[in-house]
Formats: sequence, C-alpha cells, structure tokens
Amino acid sequence: MLQRRTLLGICSVLWTAGIARAATLAPPTGKVLLTVRGKVSQTNSEDGARFDLAMLDALPQGRFEGETPWTKGKTVFTGPLGSAVLEAVGASGSVMRVAALNDYSADVPVADFRQHAVILATRHDGALMSVREQGPLWVIYPMDREPELRIESTYTRSVWQVSSIDIR
Repeated sequence: MLQRRTLLGICSVLWTAGIARAATLAPPTGKVLLTVRGKVSQTNSEDGARFDLAMLDALPQGRFEGETPWTKGKTVFTGPLGSAVLEAVGASGSVMRVAALNDYSADVPVADFRQHAVILATRHDGALMSVREQGPLWVIYPMDREPELRIESTYTRSVWQVSSIDIR
C-alpha cells in the first residue's frame, strides 16, 4: 500500500512538472497579434502560444530589402524570424496552416521557416503595419537574397494580415 501511494505521489509530481514546463512562455501583456497552436510544447494560454508586439519584438529579427510582387520600388520589411517563432513555441510539426484575418489561409512547410530567413513582418519601412496595410503580420520570404523564391508557391504562402499559425 505504501509503495502504491509513493508511486502515485511521484507520478503526480512528474505530471505537474510536465504541465509547468509546457507553459513556460510568458503571457502577453498587450494586444495579441498572433496565436500559434497545434504541435507546440511551449504555451501561455489554453489556446496555445499567444504573442503581443513586445514579445514578437523580443525575438531575433530579420530584414527584407527590395521589391515584392505587391509593392513598388525598394521597400524594407522587418520582424521576427519565422524560425525564432517556431523555436519559442517548441514546434514539432512539418506543416503550418497560416491563417489571415480575412479567412485566407495557406499551408506552409515548417522547413520554409527553418531553411530560409522568412520573417513575420511587423513593420514596413520602419512603421508598424495596420490591417489596412497588410498587417499586423505578413509572411515575407527572403526573395531579396534568394531570387529562386520568386515563384508562385512562395507567393501563395506569403500570407498577410496573419492572425494564427496551426502547426501540424
């Protein structure tokens, strides 16, 4: 009987520690811009991992400088690296469903974020992006440094007005 109670006690402690470890991402204090859910090990809400602007700004940042199919002339986009977002949430899937505020979504290979310096742009030419200006987040591939990414499949995955990412 004593061994059974001891075993149950140990299991309870380990289970509780597992829950605490899975919820180590700090909660947002500002307006939530991005929710990442699915195959993630780091969360801060029942819905997954929620990020405000300060949290996104605290991650390693990337930069795109050049022209896109949607902009004219030289432009600069900055924001957290997609790989840094994946690392922050402990992503373990192979495909992401990236969803926009307007209900558009695209399936994006997780490998794209890990192999290329893809950013979740929060700023365009230094200014925060509003919903009207394709914000608050826009998936920007490094087409300025990797011209081979200037293809239709990359364009389809360049979701703007991003609100959530579901890792599968």
